[in-house]
Amino acid sequence: MEILRFGDTAITFDPARGLVTALNSAGTELLAAESPLFQFRLRHADGSYEDISSVSGQTTAEKTENGLVLRAAGFAGAETVSVELWMTARDGALYTTVKTENSDSDALIEWIELLPVTVHHLRGEGGVLDAEMLYPFNEGALVDSMQMRQSCGFCSRMEQYPSEGSYPVFPNMVFAQMQAYLYKNGTGARRALYFGAHDEKRGVKGIDFRYAKDNAGIEIVFRIYCGVGYGENYDAGFPLVVKDVKGGWEAAAEEYRAWFETHLPPRLCKISENENLPDWYEDSPLVISYPVRGIHDMDKMDPNELFPYTNGLPLADEVAQATGARLLVLLMHWEGTAPWAPPYVWPPYGDPDNFDEFLSALHERGHMLGVYCSGFGYTMQSNLTDYSGAEDYETRHLEAAMCAGPDGKVAISHICTGQRSGYDICPASALGESILREAYLPLLESDVDYAQILDQNHGGSQYFCYSREHGHAPAPGAWMTENMQHLLGTWNDAAGKTLLGCESAAAEPFIGNLLFSDNRFELNYFIGRPVPLYAYFYHEYARNFMGNQVCCPMPHEIDTLRYRMGYSFSIGDCMTLVFEPKGRLMLNWGTRDFDNPPDKEKAYRFIANMTKFYREEAKPYLYNGRMIPAGDVVCDTVPYGHNLPAVHVTAWEADGKRARIFVNAEETDAICTVDGVKITVPAMNAVLTEF
Repeated sequence: MEILRFGDTAITFDPARGLVTALNSAGTELLAAESPLFQFRLRHADGSYEDISSVSGQTTAEKTENGLVLRAAGFAGAETVSVELWMTARDGALYTTVKTENSDSDALIEWIELLPVTVHHLRGEGGVLDAEMLYPFNEGALVDSMQMRQSCGFCSRMEQYPSEGSYPVFPNMVFAQMQAYLYKNGTGARRALYFGAHDEKRGVKGIDFRYAKDNAGIEIVFRIYCGVGYGENYDAGFPLVVKDVKGGWEAAAEEYRAWFETHLPPRLCKISENENLPDWYEDSPLVISYPVRGIHDMDKMDPNELFPYTNGLPLADEVAQATGARLLVLLMHWEGTAPWAPPYVWPPYGDPDNFDEFLSALHERGHMLGVYCSGFGYTMQSNLTDYSGAEDYETRHLEAAMCAGPDGKVAISHICTGQRSGYDICPASALGESILREAYLPLLESDVDYAQILDQNHGGSQYFCYSREHGHAPAPGAWMTENMQHLLGTWNDAAGKTLLGCESAAAEPFIGNLLFSDNRFELNYFIGRPVPLYAYFYHEYARNFMGNQVCCPMPHEIDTLRYRMGYSFSIGDCMTLVFEPKGRLMLNWGTRDFDNPPDKEKAYRFIANMTKFYREEAKPYLYNGRMIPAGDVVCDTVPYGHNLPAVHVTAWEADGKRARIFVNAEETDAICTVDGVKITVPAMNAVLTEF
């Protein structure tokens, strides 16, 4: 046995069996079952593969001054592969890096999972440590039930080709390279077992947690995609860091934020230092979104009451007058081809001159115009209109630009199959980049203020591609991140101060490119409850908006719109209203039943109060403040499921001051107790207290 100690934590290895046998922190055993040192996938040129565990090889251990080197080889089914783990215990943490060698010119190492340890079950499954997971998914979530998570589309599952937006992949809907196991030790104190990949290149990773074999517990997953070719070796060049810290989710967040702030991705600086931002960014505009064709995404796409575009001016005037807010009007179903039929969108549908007239009229009123787009798909056939790209695809031999699978074949895309049928463009291919430039450059050079250019490309990522003809490695890896940063950088240069965004908040490597995105925190109600992890890491560098709230799982018979707006406002994001063509509010985008719409008058009144509060008190904190722990907060709950608090409470630092912000979206006053002090928050209003 070999033992490494870091802080008050000790990890025990049995090299002869290729296992981790114990993980003890301050007297609490965290390991629920013996766990492999690593697991990897060997992918063959014909597309087949073997998944190999450290237990099937022979491992030796060599002691170093502060750690161990574990060397493994002789794997059944992967005789050409050897793996080295370099482990160092320092600064109260365990740092593990990996190198692999492979001499088979007809196989490559696709990914390797480091230290997939099995910890005790979560609270919802009766785990002995009252545990939950902090997961950097769509703003951030606390997950206390695997059963709940596995019952929805955002479950733990292995990503594969063709890509899907809901896969647990970084950089994608998983926005940061960390997660944490939160638990109570024997004394009842809260602690966090932090796992973080401190990778400056921010390469592709599967970051996940899943049921362990035989339901022994929860397996922590850090799956590193190597991005190497056939017969090539891999050297990660970055560590997986494991550290046990005192405190809750904020304590784990502090560990990652400390690394992030000394290793910023390209083009990223603090909002206070960013000279390329448009003036409206600091005004916390209210986003209002609506379609100009149909009512929902699967509707008949005839022009509705808000077309031509200038028909939307009375609605914009109504909202602005009632709320006092500056508006960003964000159009859906405006594309000149077909709704959600990428990549070709320009010119605007129906009447480009009227589109320009609408844009000018909004600007005269001090408002902005934005548009939704649909990312990297190539539409062969729209399912909503008669639009087809098939002739263009065949004539120009565009298959050469599409993402290919491990067998080299191009498969039909899995993205938005209800709206379209087609393929996924690989922007790392020269032809793919050319198609996207041709499609989006006219939009980037227009005068619109915002383009959600990568709707469907969650987090701003590109899709998996294994092509051997595009000039990139024949498997996913860090090349994908580097390519997207390059591509988005060229788009930023073309767009000037037109801001770009994506579906879900931008993943960490792309924040500098996508500074205003559709932060759909509500999706976390499917798997647990939202916590502002994204804002905790990144709010000094970027802000987002509430998004169209599609697929919101909260009760539809209750008006939860203000509650969700209050959450977004409290974390520094911009609020959003979604309208149907007759001017009624939607509970969320995709609504088809309007028998019980949200109360428009109350929504307007709440927004007016928040707009005034932002301008008069909260702006220094909610615009570019630094989020800090809010403290011990106790308040009443609301009947929306998930035992949710009636008041949203966040805490901030700005200009040498600290403040808590309390937002109450409900119709009655609420009382919160924070660190033993009672605070009364008026109905549909907010309070700021410095401390």
